[in-house]
Amino acid sequence: MNKQVVPYSDSALGKKEQVEEMFDNIASRYDLMNSVLSLGIYNLWKKKLVRELKTENPKMILDVATGTADIAIALLKLNPEKIIGADISKEMIAYGNKKIAKHHLEQKIELQVADAENLPFEQNKFDAVSVAYGVRNFGQLEKGLSEMLRVLKPGGKVVILEFSNPRSKIIKWFFDFYFHRICPLLGSLIAGDKTAYTYLPLSVKVFPDGKQFENILQSIGFVKTKCTTLSFGIATLYSGYKS
Repeated sequence: MNKQVVPYSDSALGKKEQVEEMFDNIASRYDLMNSVLSLGIYNLWKKKLVRELKTENPKMILDVATGTADIAIALLKLNPEKIIGADISKEMIAYGNKKIAKHHLEQKIELQVADAENLPFEQNKFDAVSVAYGVRNFGQLEKGLSEMLRVLKPGGKVVILEFSNPRSKIIKWFFDFYFHRICPLLGSLIAGDKTAYTYLPLSVKVFPDGKQFENILQSIGFVKTKCTTLSFGIATLYSGYKS
């Protein structure tokens, strides 16, 4: 079980409720912050996530913790019949729907306010499930992963993109300095929420990344799992299948 880090340490709410509140607070600046904080590398990682699903030719895709639908829109390159994006934050979904309407994508992408740990979908529904920077925020990690497995069709694939801790001492020093010193400052200046971007590096630090997370995927029931480090280990792309 991974150690719990919450966004607002002085709040009486549980992690799930705090995460919902946090994302509601930063929704309007979320896309901008992703680009700024990753120095543009986020777009490369996003493309790798999409390519990981290319050979599967999925027709029905679920994007968990979809946020403002950035990943859901990127997944359109796979030419699926339908993409459903689910997120616990009503404000993130609202901004996502604005983007979808702006680009006239309503026939392809549908967004829903939903709890990742209690997905409102029948089992064996989706050919693929994706999640980017979301599993780290689950209140109960194993429960959220189990839900993704449940709604996957047999043979379906999960792809998870998440921040991780670099193993190189030099890269880790720069990573820690940027994440712990620069990110909260930028979060305060751009998103108006220093706390949210103080939580970010702390949640990454305690998250069971690499082989440890891959082992959790296997314990849930995923098979043929794989983890690929990106950008010197700053992020990791995980994948697995439902047997």
